[in-house]
Amino acid sequence: MKKIPMANRLRIIFMGTPGFAVPSLKALLSGPDEVVAVVTQPDRPKGRGKKLTQPPIKELALAAGLPVLQPTRIRGEDFLRKLAAYSPDIIVVTAYGRILPGHLLTMPPLGAINVHGSLLPKYRGAAPIQWALINNETETGVTIMQLDQGLDTGDILLPARIDIEPDDTAGSLAIKLAELGGQALLEALDLLRAGNLHPRKQNNDLATLAPPLSKKDGLVDWQQPAIAISGLIHGLDPWPTTYTYLNNKRLRLFAPKVVPAPTDSPAPGTLCRADRDGLLIATGQDLLLVQAVQPEGKLRMEADAFLRGHPLEPGTVFGR
Repeated sequence: MKKIPMANRLRIIFMGTPGFAVPSLKALLSGPDEVVAVVTQPDRPKGRGKKLTQPPIKELALAAGLPVLQPTRIRGEDFLRKLAAYSPDIIVVTAYGRILPGHLLTMPPLGAINVHGSLLPKYRGAAPIQWALINNETETGVTIMQLDQGLDTGDILLPARIDIEPDDTAGSLAIKLAELGGQALLEALDLLRAGNLHPRKQNNDLATLAPPLSKKDGLVDWQQPAIAISGLIHGLDPWPTTYTYLNNKRLRLFAPKVVPAPTDSPAPGTLCRADRDGLLIATGQDLLLVQAVQPEGKLRMEADAFLRGHPLEPGTVFGR
């Protein structure tokens, strides 16, 4: 990448939307460079009352006194001219929510870089954190990458690694990776300013995809091994969540633990034991201890609290 003298401050346009992007913007605001404008998604209706709600990045930007742009369309020349008027050196993107067109990527002298929530080329796409957990990875991280017009196919600028803990969920891991992303972003910009940021091509042969998830992906198939179901529960917590059916009513599942199965395990989906430790359920391989649940129309609760109002006998079968 082009070398920038250390004395110069980079003029940055930041593009991001959800809470995951907040640590990146906070890092930039604490660093030596100048954020000249922030681009985020339009306000959206939220909650049961459908109240129009600002994205978390907008709240932070306004509190910092930054100009905020919320275009409904980013591919037109009008938006390009608005961004060019800020004379940015570089665009920084973290979870903006849209693919940037080529004319935006090439408008600043240093192009656009992105904070991606995986160790590329693994888990390219919209849900890298969730899929790393679904696949029971033991390590993940963030990648500072140069954006191109592909789906997370640009050059790797700086990776940063982190271990995945046994109890991590998509929610807890996202918080860790968001903070790591902010730290890695500042490090990458320091290297860029010193002329020591060296892009390297991704190995496409090692690439995997992390497509968006939907509510239907959360239905448990009890024929699957317990380790696979456990990964699914962790990866889909807090959204869209994993669920099964009990007496034809949906029951969301949380806090799983794989338990080795005896040789005489019952059929997959059968309750083996229900006590203060949780619901011990047979699967296609080994047993799954579910320690927290959310009954239909209720709040999440520990399994022990659920059983006090819904006692279950061994032999109960989960599923439709």
